[in-house]
Amino acid sequence: MSNLLSQIKEDINCVFDRDPAAQSVFEVITTYPGFHALMIHRMGHWLWGKGFRWAARFTSHIGRWLTGIEIHPGAIIGRRFFIDHGMGVVIGETAVIADDCTLYHGVTLGGTSWDKGKRHPTLHNGVVIGAGAKVLGPIDVGEGARVGSNSVVVKPVPAGATVVGIPGHIIDPNAQKTSEERDKLAKKIGFDAYGATADMTDPVAKSINHMLDHIQLMDKRFERMTELLSEAGIEYQEKPIPDLDGYEIEDGGDE
Repeated sequence: MSNLLSQIKEDINCVFDRDPAAQSVFEVITTYPGFHALMIHRMGHWLWGKGFRWAARFTSHIGRWLTGIEIHPGAIIGRRFFIDHGMGVVIGETAVIADDCTLYHGVTLGGTSWDKGKRHPTLHNGVVIGAGAKVLGPIDVGEGARVGSNSVVVKPVPAGATVVGIPGHIIDPNAQKTSEERDKLAKKIGFDAYGATADMTDPVAKSINHMLDHIQLMDKRFERMTELLSEAGIEYQEKPIPDLDGYEIEDGGDE
């Protein structure tokens, strides 16, 4: 009994740690659907473990009706679990959630198979999943990982990584800011430098930056070649380069 009360106290305290809007213990107990869903789940999970499967599912159903949060009674949830807002959260039967995890509204921990056995995600300690994100299949989300809002994750996530996008991809926390030369080149070819900067820490932007670096190197080599041709007495006559719409960039000619 003392262990149960200690766990409930932890569940209440973690709300204050992660939601600055929380004002009092009474408010958390009476108005937080995430807290209500967790308490109902702990009851349903106990029934599930004792073999009272229908009673456990009915308890889960009542919890869904009261809170808008659907947690299968078979799901394993650790300590200090927090669901913020909560409406639309779905947690599947074989999902495993470790300690200190946080889910926002609209999150789905779902399966991708109709086969029996492990088919839902495992979240390790300290994972945070943003609003509307879908984490699907029997994959591991490593300790301290972050999943961005509305992302769809179907592959394992390493510890400490941040995943965004559809399908989810890991962003690079060590990416360096774009160089001045890269910015100038991006403007020269008509590319939005803001969309290509490395500080976006996005793999697509990183690939584009590599292309810009390669073009910059080719430009330098071409300039050197024209210098050598000029020194050899061979005249090189540069022609205007047409842009994507067929207009000439240098002299502004018509199509």
